[in-house]
Amino acid sequence: MKIDSKVDVSMGARRDDPVPMSEQAAGHVWGSDAIADMLRALEVPYVLLNPGASFRGLHDSLVNHLGNVKPQMLVVLHEEHAVSIAHGYAKVSGKPLAAILHSNVGLMHGSMAIFDAWADRVPVLVLGATGPVDAARRRPWIDWLHTAQDQAALVRNFIKWDAQPASVAAAQEALLRAWRIADTAPRGPVYVCFDAALQETRLSERPVVPDVSRYKPPQPPAPASSDVQRTAELLRRARKPVILAGRVSRSQSGWDERVALAERLGAQVLTDLKLGAAFPTSHPLHAAPAGMFLTPDAARVLREADVVLSLDWLDLAGTLRQAWGEATVKSQVIQVSVDHHSHNGWTMDHQGLPPADVFLACEPEMLVSALLPELADHPEPARSQHVERTPAAQLNPNEPLTVPAVAQALREATHGEEVSLLRLPLSWGGDMWDFDGPLDFLGYDGGGGIGSGPGMAVGSALALKGSGRLPVAVIGDGDFLMGVTAFWTAANARIPLLTVVVNNRSFFNDELHQERVALERGRPVENKWIGQRIDDPAPDLAQMARAQGLTAFGPVSDSKTLFDTLTQAISAVKRGEGVVVDVRVQPGYTASMSQTMTRSSAKDHE
Repeated sequence: MKIDSKVDVSMGARRDDPVPMSEQAAGHVWGSDAIADMLRALEVPYVLLNPGASFRGLHDSLVNHLGNVKPQMLVVLHEEHAVSIAHGYAKVSGKPLAAILHSNVGLMHGSMAIFDAWADRVPVLVLGATGPVDAARRRPWIDWLHTAQDQAALVRNFIKWDAQPASVAAAQEALLRAWRIADTAPRGPVYVCFDAALQETRLSERPVVPDVSRYKPPQPPAPASSDVQRTAELLRRARKPVILAGRVSRSQSGWDERVALAERLGAQVLTDLKLGAAFPTSHPLHAAPAGMFLTPDAARVLREADVVLSLDWLDLAGTLRQAWGEATVKSQVIQVSVDHHSHNGWTMDHQGLPPADVFLACEPEMLVSALLPELADHPEPARSQHVERTPAAQLNPNEPLTVPAVAQALREATHGEEVSLLRLPLSWGGDMWDFDGPLDFLGYDGGGGIGSGPGMAVGSALALKGSGRLPVAVIGDGDFLMGVTAFWTAANARIPLLTVVVNNRSFFNDELHQERVALERGRPVENKWIGQRIDDPAPDLAQMARAQGLTAFGPVSDSKTLFDTLTQAISAVKRGEGVVVDVRVQPGYTASMSQTMTRSSAKDHE
């Protein structure tokens, strides 16, 4: 993935005061110095860590050997945040950061975030430490407790590759290999574990750092010309082609080529809120508002398609089933993906096995670029009609706030701003906001757990720092409460960010599950809230944010106050502050209700 050149991902956070003293010229060289040199050669801008004795040697090297620059340390208060911040950063930049996890216990803390990155196909360089592996060098009690025979076994089922090198040369090679593998599609996290004794071994001389340019990831494979021609022929004959725009890059050129392909074919396009923005949702060919599942309109469009072009669509088999039920899929299906290279027998994140009449093992951008010249002589089709949307409802300041009302107030408050929505809650509907560029929305977390939102938002905002874009995350209260201490890193590193918490004081998604079970069993639906509510007492979210060093507002419970508060919050973000706004929303809203509350196109406000 490539980011727009105007986004300067090198814009750093502040450096800790005082600035570390420089190493004396006659100082000794240690094993961990060579590891630190390798990280610098790989141009890793940041390492995220919660301090741990197992990597105290590497910690010292980053500070006293490299001076805490290139890479720079960012301290986190929980290992899960180290990985989730790196995850969020990579969703913008496409490049991995290093997250250092202490021994076996830190790896266990960070494992959920590693799974998220794995399921989201996002590169993260996870570094760990163990030992000393040599039992004779272990301190009593603690070194034994934090040493594992095969530490990577804790996460091996959801990483691309791992290593535990036993020498400096092997450590250099392991980092080079890990970097290459993480950044080769399908991308994902890798894990390299360093023996504590290796880090603290004194070397006779400073090792030569390998030439990183000779170990770069390979260029993406081009699709077979015969498959491109067959795909072009199917699309050329199609009367009702549909493009499923799935896992694609954040590049503007890729975005423009997808639009050009859809227009050349007159193909209707569907997108998915689990993934980042892939096609302009205000475009006449965008067939239906995106969601976590197909809406009835989207299902109808897909069911009527004679040819379906899947650009690495997430869960293609499940999506076709949503449209066709148990009936045989009558559309001809073209699948474009390399995701099968990451499928294994432990995790079922690969979803169902979809039918494919043509299967191209390449990244979507490569296929789209190859298709455009093949279809150059395709006659201009009649433009498909966009699904009509209901005009946005007027907000009643006397009624309780809902998620659509929050979306409308946020649209009005950010009018004229170039906004990046870093995260959206499950209760968000695709008709609440249009995406007009690849950085307008970054997608969900991949793994579907709770607590990743704050860390990923911080990481994405770090990558956007200096870009001129306004970073905005909208998250639920459950997500906020599990990950709130990630915001301390934003405050410490001076990362501007607006987080809006849609606070229904409940794990409401599970209320819906309990309601469904109660209905099936003929039991009282009224009891669905028991064991779900986050109330009595209601946590003070704004105070929790202030405790992390952020500016905070709320709770806000009416639309007039919300607009004024968001205006103040945006001004604070522009001053470089991290801001949280606690918005009390009405329990009972689900994304399906969004069909009655739709947004106007941004063009309507111009």
